[in-house]
Amino acid sequence: MPEPLPLDTSHRWIHGSRSRRHRTDPDHQVEQLAAGTVLVRQSKDLTYEAPFVLLLLGRERALLVDTGAVPGAGLRAVVDEQVDAWTRSEELGGIDLVVAHSHSHGDHVAGDAAFADRPRTTVVAHDAASVHAFFGLTAPDASAAPAAPDAPDAPDASLTDASPTPDASAPFDLGGRVVDVLAIPGHHAASVAFHDRATGLLHTGDTVYPGRLYVEDPDAMAASLDRLVAFAEEHGVRHVLGCHVEMTSRPGRDYPLGARYQPDEPSPFLGVEQLRRVRDGWAAHAGRPGTHRLDDVVLCVGNGVNVAAPLLARAAVERVRDAWRQLT
Repeated sequence: MPEPLPLDTSHRWIHGSRSRRHRTDPDHQVEQLAAGTVLVRQSKDLTYEAPFVLLLLGRERALLVDTGAVPGAGLRAVVDEQVDAWTRSEELGGIDLVVAHSHSHGDHVAGDAAFADRPRTTVVAHDAASVHAFFGLTAPDASAAPAAPDAPDAPDASLTDASPTPDASAPFDLGGRVVDVLAIPGHHAASVAFHDRATGLLHTGDTVYPGRLYVEDPDAMAASLDRLVAFAEEHGVRHVLGCHVEMTSRPGRDYPLGARYQPDEPSPFLGVEQLRRVRDGWAAHAGRPGTHRLDDVVLCVGNGVNVAAPLLARAAVERVRDAWRQLT
């Protein structure tokens, strides 16, 4: 197996302007991490979510993971420019684009409509069943009685739908570049991770990132974290990337919910050891509703007042601070 391409993780990412009356950030920051590997961040001046969007380019198709939190053609223009530059540099006649999603929350799918009429483009529906079916994260339903082998027009068992097989990963070939796709429900039923074999990058969406980890299904989250750690160890993952940064550089300290100015952010990239710590932290705290601070993430266990009240109180204070900054 060839040595993974080194990723340039040294970029200083846009983090919002101190005052939006005097904006300094572009709408999108576009950085080349490695050949055919593009990471885009939407500005906090556009949306406090400031999500990261990943574009992986192969010789036959490109894979766009998420379309961000902002409707409109802004991200489409960025993607078109990057795809065109890639096809020219590689002397390709053109490639297809697959628009997929780490999960289906609104801050990851808002730009989908801008890609609907793009030539040679498939926008994958973002419900769990559609995602699993598209990437092959399903297996034939063993409970269905198979047709006799010599029956005329007997359906191919490999095409018979399908029960989800979330413990498996499925390869997705971009043409000279393979991405492994894993189902990782917990944050959301449709959550998936993408492992780029070319660079050793594991994209985990909102399941693991330096910020507040909200969990829809605690049992599924525990299983998914186990799956991610096992996969990372088996496949030599080098970098773990999520879709946001909400932490400060101070261990265990996050920015308030809704913060639009984050000048003291850490890198969005985590390592496998940090992934293990998240897995172990979740195992230790999953049965205790409330917020639990680890060095790299904040675990939000449950949806009750123990989680919501502190988040909303800090968010209210941050709105006052942000309003004051707009006057200066």
